[in-house]
Amino acid sequence: MTAAPDASGNPEDLFADLLVRAGIDPGPDAVYTPLTGGLSHRVVRVDAGADRRWILRVLDPAVNAAGLGVPAWQEIDNTVLAARTGVGPRVLGTVGQPAAMVLEFINGTTLTADDLGRPATLVRVATACRRLHGRSPRFANDFDIFRKAEELLGLCLRHGLPIPADYTDRLPDLDDLERALACHPLPARPCHNDLLPANLVDDGRAVRIIDYQLSGMNDPAFDLGDIAAEAELPPDAVEILASAYFGREMTARHLARVRLHRIASDIAWTLWFSVHHGLLADSAASPGFDYRAEAAGKWARAVRALDADDFGRLLDRAAGRTAPPAGPAGARSTGP
Repeated sequence: MTAAPDASGNPEDLFADLLVRAGIDPGPDAVYTPLTGGLSHRVVRVDAGADRRWILRVLDPAVNAAGLGVPAWQEIDNTVLAARTGVGPRVLGTVGQPAAMVLEFINGTTLTADDLGRPATLVRVATACRRLHGRSPRFANDFDIFRKAEELLGLCLRHGLPIPADYTDRLPDLDDLERALACHPLPARPCHNDLLPANLVDDGRAVRIIDYQLSGMNDPAFDLGDIAAEAELPPDAVEILASAYFGREMTARHLARVRLHRIASDIAWTLWFSVHHGLLADSAASPGFDYRAEAAGKWARAVRALDADDFGRLLDRAAGRTAPPAGPAGARSTGP
């Protein structure tokens, strides 16, 4: 989910200075084009002539201070590690203060939710996730969506930020979800944790993954569930994604795990948008984006999933329990 304050004067002077400090001379005729896909940090495309195109990513310390991203040094380190897999963009240079990265420009097509509705694209996205999770060196930090939800809720309550009226009423459901997933945990892997379609780029050969603002060691099924949530995938598409990722190891428990992480994603990121709107509205990289509407949409999807007839059965499958006969919405097994 991705603006550092400008230095006084022309922001292009700041961008040129950062490039030079990162070891790249853009020349006097470089063109700087702000990219609006990110929601927090400032991202600029730099065009400096034939075959001289880069992405400059300037990291706003307020993003981490508001709990909306990992510290700048961790994002930089994780981006460097992800690049070793060939999935993340190559890091061509870095600057410490203000924190910034110069990244390779990936000449490709940014995916959309419609693209992720195609089975062949889902398979390629699953391949990219497997490569990131399996080939990247260990990230320095951990990430847990349940602890992140707690952190964001605390920020909302401390700052008096609006949250859905029934949010705290549904926290027992979130606890049930966490307990079910803890029964058969998967080994933590280097995860992106923010796989909205805009962070997936098809370069014609493979799907690349950009923007490691929320990266950290996590349950790999969360990345899959987050994709499903962000692209609003229907159940059959979620199964295609999970099957492509887990392959022969795929079980009903794996699929339930992905579907539960999808719910956790919507629950937690509802508050991400509430915090961003409340604390960083004046410095948003995309000031025209409707953060409140995004939060409301995510919460509505989360509530529908929590109230669905199969939520209790998903808990049972993820926990390895034998599910009881179908009962009322949200019914839980009382078995071991």
